[in-house]
Amino acid sequence: MNYETFQPTQDLAAIVKCHWVLEILYTPDTPKQRVIPDGCIEMCFILGDDVRRYQSETDFILQPRAMVLGQITKPFFIQPTGDVKTFAVRFYPYGFANFIKQPINALADNETPLSDLFDSATAAKLEVNITNAASTKERIAIVEKFLLDELNKQHTIDNIVKSTIETLSQTKGNASILSMIKEDQTTRKSLERKFSAQVGVSPKQLGKIIRLQAALKSMLSGKEETLTQVAYENDYYDQSHFIRDFKEFTGTNPKDYFGNDQMILSSLIYSKD
Repeated sequence: MNYETFQPTQDLAAIVKCHWVLEILYTPDTPKQRVIPDGCIEMCFILGDDVRRYQSETDFILQPRAMVLGQITKPFFIQPTGDVKTFAVRFYPYGFANFIKQPINALADNETPLSDLFDSATAAKLEVNITNAASTKERIAIVEKFLLDELNKQHTIDNIVKSTIETLSQTKGNASILSMIKEDQTTRKSLERKFSAQVGVSPKQLGKIIRLQAALKSMLSGKEETLTQVAYENDYYDQSHFIRDFKEFTGTNPKDYFGNDQMILSSLIYSKD
């Protein structure tokens, strides 16, 4: 399994977190992998064999080969049908709203084909160019040119949304929305509406996802020895609060996370992110 990340050009660094590549050689016993929320939106290009996304224990769809994966609010399972080769762009929570006119919350928990979000001819050309590119470096250059061209067509993100997300990130998701807007209920409602349209989840939910990310990284780093230490280090009220949030977003308990062969992919991503 090979997973690599690449920094974006400076012109996109404020809205693109990274580009990434995932390559996995197929084996007949390849287990399903659990995908969990990370607060980001991703534009993905499947360059290898098709990938199944399970909607129940047995029912699945094939993911579009050029798509945008919206905000994930609940875990789901994927499984390759053959060799995996994926190239993707990971956006900051507020980043992708700059590129489309549709409300971001309409993309949540779904894979939306690029042709549904951009001019169909433009989306088709981008997919062909990415697929036929000779290297990751070339793919990055192609997708960054596309994004910069599209960015010039859209209004920039509202400062209030960006500054709120920055505050959440700086406090590992623990900043009170009321403290950020000085208990102005009218502003709070306006902020929540803008979040729904431009980020895809509520400020509270994004804060919970960011805090869980921080806790997962603590667990993977091995710095904290017990779940109680992880909980307090990441400002959960107590261990039970941490376990409850962990299960909500991953579908499993913290103690069952390690050693679970369905968590190999998410553990690899979190350890390098």
